[in-house]
Amino acid sequence: MATTTSAHRMTTQRTTSGRTFLRELEHRGETFAHIGPNWFASVMGTGIVANAAALLPRQVTGLHEFAVGVWVIAALWLAVLTAITAVHWIRHTDNAKAHASNPAMAPFYGAPPMALMTVGAGALLVGHDVIGQPAAIVVAFVLWSAGTLGGLASSALVPYWLFTRREVGVEHTFATWLMPVVPPMVSAATGAALIQHLPAGQAREAMLLACYAMFGLSLLASLVIITLVWGRLAYEGTGPTATVPTLFIVLGPLGQSITAANLLGNQAHLAIAAPYSTGFKAMGVLYGAPVFGFAMLWLVIATALVVRAARQGLGFSLTWWSFTFPVGTVVTGTSLLAKDTGLDALAWIAVGLYVLLLAAWGTAAVRTAHGALRTGTLLRAA
Repeated sequence: MATTTSAHRMTTQRTTSGRTFLRELEHRGETFAHIGPNWFASVMGTGIVANAAALLPRQVTGLHEFAVGVWVIAALWLAVLTAITAVHWIRHTDNAKAHASNPAMAPFYGAPPMALMTVGAGALLVGHDVIGQPAAIVVAFVLWSAGTLGGLASSALVPYWLFTRREVGVEHTFATWLMPVVPPMVSAATGAALIQHLPAGQAREAMLLACYAMFGLSLLASLVIITLVWGRLAYEGTGPTATVPTLFIVLGPLGQSITAANLLGNQAHLAIAAPYSTGFKAMGVLYGAPVFGFAMLWLVIATALVVRAARQGLGFSLTWWSFTFPVGTVVTGTSLLAKDTGLDALAWIAVGLYVLLLAAWGTAAVRTAHGALRTGTLLRAA
């Protein structure tokens, strides 16, 4: 009798444990269903920490090793997040389509291409220490190609979708609208390092001019959107508190364009003859210095608005990753300006901005890990 009771108890415990396990799987599956393209901003924000460290005009002991470690984290996270996204589209197709038709989420389809290219650029800058130079070149080309195609698609399709939606009003004009049009600028900046690995002649010249074409595509579209964002702020105010951190996204096309102008200018002599190569080289500083000034102005304004929002109860969300990649592009742009001009003041400004980037990245990473892994609330809210 005791044996029967014990067996019954064990069977009941197994059944209860099985039901608990099934409920946990169901819970995880439901949480998994809410993964959106905005999660790739965490890859961008992590990758730029490594890339910016490699380009800093002032280096300290251990910084390179730190950059390599961060790049490995970004690369692994990109692989994991890509796999999760693929499964998400297969198992939760309706939710994925809902993201694509959501005015607040659709612009973030520019994030995956930028994540790919950020990790690809890092492979050449620091990742070669881990995978070797030949593999780093292949990885850089593959990720740049995939990111460029995806970025060109997002820069055309997402604005078209927004233009044909009647429910989008002036009050919905957020800095996130920049996300789908910035990837071509990232292509221009990261494509510069690939020029020297192409055959001399037509291939290099085509790559250089294609990068400048994408530079113009993204720059002009970004200027239009930044103007709209400025107008919306003036006429409608900052909007929901949770969206205020996204104002930092404006720094993305500004910093990335400075980076692209200088990197492309430094490589122009490999692809095209003078006087064009000389003009492109000079453009790095002639363009970069004025845009750097506006970037500093926007940094001050955006910071003041975030402080104001914090006093109004700004809580953590994935929008906090807006403090990372855009600031990182300003670090890289400022670093290159410092190297090309030789100005110590710019070099120390780049270092100061990098310290801010590290603080922002550390905060966003820790809070994201806590909200996703420990509580799960961030995944469900994403």
